[in-house]
Amino acid sequence: MPRDKTENHEKIVAAAYEEFLKYGFMDASMRRIADACNMSASGLYKHFPSKEEMFAALVEPAYEGLKKTFFQIADQDIGIMENSFHEEAWDENEETVWTIHYIYEHYQAFKLLICKSQGTRFENFTHELVLLEEESTIKYMRKLKKLGIRVNRVPKKELHLFVTTSINAIFLTVEHDFSKKDALLYARHLDAYNTAGWKKLFLD
Repeated sequence: MPRDKTENHEKIVAAAYEEFLKYGFMDASMRRIADACNMSASGLYKHFPSKEEMFAALVEPAYEGLKKTFFQIADQDIGIMENSFHEEAWDENEETVWTIHYIYEHYQAFKLLICKSQGTRFENFTHELVLLEEESTIKYMRKLKKLGIRVNRVPKKELHLFVTTSINAIFLTVEHDFSKKDALLYARHLDAYNTAGWKKLFLD
Protein backbone atom coordinates (compact mmCIF):
# COMPACT_ATOMS: atom_id res chain seq x y z
CA MET A 1 0.00 0.00 0.00
CA PRO A 2 1.57 3.38 -0.97
CA ARG A 3 2.66 5.48 1.98
CA ASP A 4 0.04 8.20 1.50
CA LYS A 5 -2.71 5.59 1.33
CA THR A 6 -1.31 3.87 4.41
CA GLU A 7 -1.26 7.17 6.28
CA ASN A 8 -4.84 7.87 5.24
CA HIS A 9 -5.87 4.40 6.39
CA GLU A 10 -4.25 4.94 9.78
CA LYS A 11 -6.03 8.30 10.13
CA ILE A 12 -9.34 6.66 9.27
CA VAL A 13 -8.83 3.90 11.83
CA ALA A 14 -7.99 6.42 14.56
CA ALA A 15 -10.98 8.60 13.66
CA ALA A 16 -13.27 5.55 13.47
CA TYR A 17 -12.27 4.41 16.94
CA GLU A 18 -13.02 7.88 18.29
CA GLU A 19 -16.36 8.10 16.47
CA PHE A 20 -17.61 4.65 17.50
CA LEU A 21 -16.46 5.07 21.10
CA LYS A 22 -18.26 8.39 21.36
CA TYR A 23 -21.49 7.60 19.49
CA GLY A 24 -21.74 3.81 19.29
CA PHE A 25 -22.27 1.98 16.03
CA MET A 26 -25.88 3.01 15.50
CA ASP A 27 -25.28 6.77 15.79
CA ALA A 28 -21.78 6.89 14.31
CA SER A 29 -21.46 8.91 11.11
CA MET A 30 -19.26 8.03 8.16
CA ARG A 31 -19.50 11.70 7.16
CA ARG A 32 -17.99 12.82 10.48
CA ILE A 33 -15.22 10.25 10.16
CA ALA A 34 -14.45 11.50 6.66
CA ASP A 35 -14.44 15.13 7.86
CA ALA A 36 -12.08 14.23 10.71
CA CYS A 37 -9.68 12.80 8.13
CA ASN A 38 -10.05 15.78 5.77
CA MET A 39 -11.33 13.57 3.01
CA SER A 40 -14.54 13.02 1.08
CA ALA A 41 -17.09 10.36 1.97
CA SER A 42 -16.41 8.69 -1.38
CA GLY A 43 -12.72 8.54 -0.52
CA LEU A 44 -13.57 6.95 2.82
CA TYR A 45 -15.64 4.24 1.13
CA LYS A 46 -12.61 3.26 -0.93
CA HIS A 47 -11.07 2.04 2.31
CA PHE A 48 -14.20 0.56 3.88
CA PRO A 49 -17.30 -0.33 1.80
CA SER A 50 -19.70 0.19 4.72
CA LYS A 51 -19.92 1.33 8.32
CA GLU A 52 -20.47 -2.29 9.35
CA GLU A 53 -17.25 -3.40 7.64
CA MET A 54 -15.36 -0.52 9.23
CA PHE A 55 -16.55 -1.55 12.68
CA ALA A 56 -15.67 -5.17 11.97
CA ALA A 57 -12.16 -4.18 10.93
CA LEU A 58 -11.67 -2.56 14.33
CA VAL A 59 -12.95 -5.40 16.51
CA GLU A 60 -12.82 -8.69 14.63
CA PRO A 61 -9.06 -9.38 14.79
CA ALA A 62 -9.05 -8.96 18.58
CA TYR A 63 -12.18 -11.07 19.00
CA GLU A 64 -10.91 -13.89 16.78
CA GLY A 65 -7.63 -13.81 18.68
CA LEU A 66 -9.50 -14.23 21.95
CA LYS A 67 -11.37 -17.26 20.64
CA LYS A 68 -8.15 -18.81 19.32
CA THR A 69 -6.44 -18.39 22.67
CA PHE A 70 -9.51 -19.75 24.43
CA PHE A 71 -9.35 -22.97 22.39
CA GLN A 72 -5.65 -23.32 23.14
CA ILE A 73 -6.21 -22.98 26.89
CA ALA A 74 -9.16 -25.41 26.83
CA ASP A 75 -7.12 -28.03 24.96
CA GLN A 76 -4.20 -27.48 27.31
CA ASP A 77 -6.39 -28.00 30.40
CA ILE A 78 -7.68 -31.31 29.04
CA GLY A 79 -4.21 -32.36 27.93
CA ILE A 80 -2.79 -31.82 31.43
CA MET A 81 -5.08 -34.48 32.86
CA GLU A 82 -4.62 -36.96 30.02
CA ASN A 83 -3.85 -39.84 32.38
CA SER A 84 -4.61 -38.52 35.85
CA PHE A 85 -6.48 -35.77 37.67
CA HIS A 86 -5.27 -33.68 40.59
CA GLU A 87 -7.92 -31.53 42.24
CA GLU A 88 -5.21 -29.01 43.12
CA ALA A 89 -5.05 -28.15 39.41
CA TRP A 90 -8.40 -26.43 39.78
CA ASP A 91 -6.92 -24.09 42.39
CA GLU A 92 -4.21 -23.06 39.92
CA ASN A 93 -6.76 -21.93 37.35
CA GLU A 94 -6.00 -18.45 35.98
CA GLU A 95 -8.30 -18.42 32.98
CA THR A 96 -9.77 -15.03 33.87
CA VAL A 97 -6.30 -13.57 34.46
CA TRP A 98 -5.04 -14.47 30.99
CA THR A 99 -8.31 -13.27 29.49
CA ILE A 100 -7.93 -9.88 31.18
CA HIS A 101 -4.32 -9.63 29.98
CA TYR A 102 -5.52 -10.24 26.42
CA ILE A 103 -8.45 -7.84 26.66
CA TYR A 104 -6.30 -5.00 27.96
CA GLU A 105 -3.76 -5.55 25.20
CA HIS A 106 -6.65 -4.82 22.80
CA TYR A 107 -8.62 -2.51 25.05
CA GLN A 108 -10.16 -0.19 22.46
CA ALA A 109 -11.43 -3.09 20.38
CA PHE A 110 -13.09 -4.71 23.40
CA LYS A 111 -14.50 -1.41 24.60
CA LEU A 112 -16.26 -1.22 21.24
CA LEU A 113 -17.38 -4.85 21.38
CA ILE A 114 -18.71 -4.65 24.91
CA CYS A 115 -20.22 -1.18 24.99
CA LYS A 116 -20.77 0.04 21.44
CA SER A 117 -21.61 -2.93 19.17
CA GLN A 118 -25.42 -2.76 19.26
CA GLY A 119 -26.73 -2.98 15.71
CA THR A 120 -23.77 -5.02 14.43
CA ARG A 121 -23.26 -8.75 14.00
CA PHE A 122 -21.08 -8.59 17.12
CA GLU A 123 -23.73 -7.33 19.54
CA ASN A 124 -24.27 -10.84 20.96
CA PHE A 125 -20.62 -11.89 20.88
CA THR A 126 -20.73 -13.03 24.51
CA HIS A 127 -23.38 -15.61 23.63
CA GLU A 128 -20.95 -17.25 21.21
CA LEU A 129 -18.32 -17.36 23.94
CA VAL A 130 -20.84 -18.89 26.34
CA LEU A 131 -21.58 -21.70 23.88
CA LEU A 132 -17.86 -22.36 23.44
CA GLU A 133 -17.33 -22.41 27.20
CA GLU A 134 -20.29 -24.75 27.70
CA GLU A 135 -18.88 -27.16 25.13
CA SER A 136 -15.45 -27.01 26.76
CA THR A 137 -16.88 -27.58 30.24
CA ILE A 138 -18.91 -30.60 29.13
CA LYS A 139 -15.86 -32.04 27.37
CA TYR A 140 -13.78 -31.52 30.52
CA MET A 141 -16.34 -33.25 32.74
CA ARG A 142 -16.62 -36.20 30.37
CA LYS A 143 -12.85 -36.56 30.56
CA LEU A 144 -13.03 -36.61 34.36
CA LYS A 145 -15.63 -39.39 34.23
CA LYS A 146 -13.36 -41.45 31.97
CA LEU A 147 -10.65 -41.10 34.61
CA GLY A 148 -13.03 -42.54 37.21
CA ILE A 149 -13.90 -39.26 38.93
CA ARG A 150 -17.46 -38.96 40.16
CA VAL A 151 -19.00 -35.90 38.56
CA ASN A 152 -22.36 -34.48 39.59
CA ARG A 153 -24.96 -34.02 36.87
CA VAL A 154 -25.89 -30.40 36.25
CA PRO A 155 -28.98 -29.67 34.10
CA LYS A 156 -27.93 -28.14 30.80
CA LYS A 157 -30.16 -25.10 31.22
CA GLU A 158 -28.56 -24.44 34.60
CA LEU A 159 -25.08 -24.89 33.17
CA HIS A 160 -25.94 -22.33 30.50
CA LEU A 161 -26.90 -19.78 33.16
CA PHE A 162 -23.80 -20.43 35.26
CA VAL A 163 -21.50 -20.10 32.25
CA THR A 164 -23.29 -16.97 31.04
CA THR A 165 -22.78 -15.39 34.46
CA SER A 166 -19.08 -16.31 34.43
CA ILE A 167 -18.45 -14.93 30.95
CA ASN A 168 -20.35 -11.69 31.52
CA ALA A 169 -18.48 -11.12 34.79
CA ILE A 170 -15.17 -10.94 32.93
CA PHE A 171 -16.20 -8.10 30.65
CA LEU A 172 -17.57 -5.95 33.48
CA THR A 173 -14.05 -4.62 34.02
CA VAL A 174 -14.19 -2.89 30.64
CA GLU A 175 -17.78 -1.76 31.07
CA HIS A 176 -16.86 -0.13 34.38
CA ASP A 177 -13.54 1.32 33.15
CA PHE A 178 -11.26 -0.59 35.50
CA SER A 179 -7.55 0.08 35.18
CA LYS A 180 -5.55 -2.96 34.09
CA LYS A 181 -4.10 -3.23 37.61
CA ASP A 182 -7.54 -3.28 39.22
CA ALA A 183 -8.89 -5.60 36.52
CA LEU A 184 -6.13 -8.16 37.17
CA LEU A 185 -6.79 -8.09 40.91
CA TYR A 186 -10.48 -8.62 40.22
CA ALA A 187 -9.58 -11.45 37.80
CA ARG A 188 -7.65 -13.32 40.48
CA HIS A 189 -10.55 -12.96 42.89
CA LEU A 190 -13.00 -14.03 40.21
CA ASP A 191 -10.93 -17.12 39.37
CA ALA A 192 -10.91 -18.09 43.07
CA TYR A 193 -14.67 -17.49 43.30
CA ASN A 194 -15.44 -19.47 40.16
CA THR A 195 -13.12 -22.34 41.06
CA ALA A 196 -14.79 -22.82 44.43
CA GLY A 197 -18.20 -22.71 42.81
CA TRP A 198 -17.44 -25.17 40.00
CA LYS A 199 -15.81 -27.61 42.45
CA LYS A 200 -18.83 -27.42 44.74
CA LEU A 201 -21.21 -27.87 41.84
CA PHE A 202 -19.51 -30.75 40.03
CA LEU A 203 -17.35 -32.60 42.56
CA ASP A 204 -18.89 -32.32 46.03
